[in-house]
Amino acid sequence: MTWIRDKWDERKGRGLSVDATLLDEVQSDFQNIAVYNSKAFGKMLLLDGVINVTEFDEFAYHEMLVHVPLTVHPNPKKVLVIGGGDGGTVRELLKHYVEEIHVCEIDKEVVSIAKKHFPSLAQAFDDPKVTIFHEDGAKFIKNKQYDIILVDSSDPWGPAEALFTEEFYSTMHNALADNGIAVTQSEAMFYDKELIQKIQTFSKKIFPIVHYYYTMVPTYPSGSIGFSFCSKGPQHKAQKNVPNCTYYTKEIHDAAFILPKFM
Repeated sequence: MTWIRDKWDERKGRGLSVDATLLDEVQSDFQNIAVYNSKAFGKMLLLDGVINVTEFDEFAYHEMLVHVPLTVHPNPKKVLVIGGGDGGTVRELLKHYVEEIHVCEIDKEVVSIAKKHFPSLAQAFDDPKVTIFHEDGAKFIKNKQYDIILVDSSDPWGPAEALFTEEFYSTMHNALADNGIAVTQSEAMFYDKELIQKIQTFSKKIFPIVHYYYTMVPTYPSGSIGFSFCSKGPQHKAQKNVPNCTYYTKEIHDAAFILPKFM
């Protein structure tokens, strides 16, 4: 059995004891990247010891990150993904009639590992609409413009720390066209309420429409993960379902914005 740490601080910790085999491990310029094969969850991608993707439940994360903004934007043509080196977000974007997808993943080794071990996700990078940049996302978006920005980041430390700041959200606002939408990975409501409140507070000073919504991902801390929905234009109800989805429906879309009382 292998003990896999998922999240730890002075107050709480979580891990998984699984029957898993280490398939690959790389120390990049930014982080430790490891791939395990487990009987329970299939292949698992860990960044600095934290579960980032598993074959078992990745669809619940990627579908909700992508289809919530893409189904309410009136005409999304140009999309930026910050992070997203496993390819799952791009795979879901290609279910829509977008014209151009830029992926800004700071760590090229994540993309290489994903192509090697997660081809069902990373094969999306081969689509001619997709261009990959290995740069700092917080700097990359300056003086650019997109209809949609999706921040598919790891947790708020290390390479992703700058993506959880007021300065970055302001830069995203400037990089969005009229009616543009940004959706960012914004942690779990059971463990990270104070961080979510902080993000909501400063983002509401920047965007006219801001909401928090969530999805269920069993292998993530507390079994859920949330997103900040930040829009420059009116938010519309989802008008359609998306083909070939396992989690997303227009009904789930609406329900994801209904939060428990403590939130």
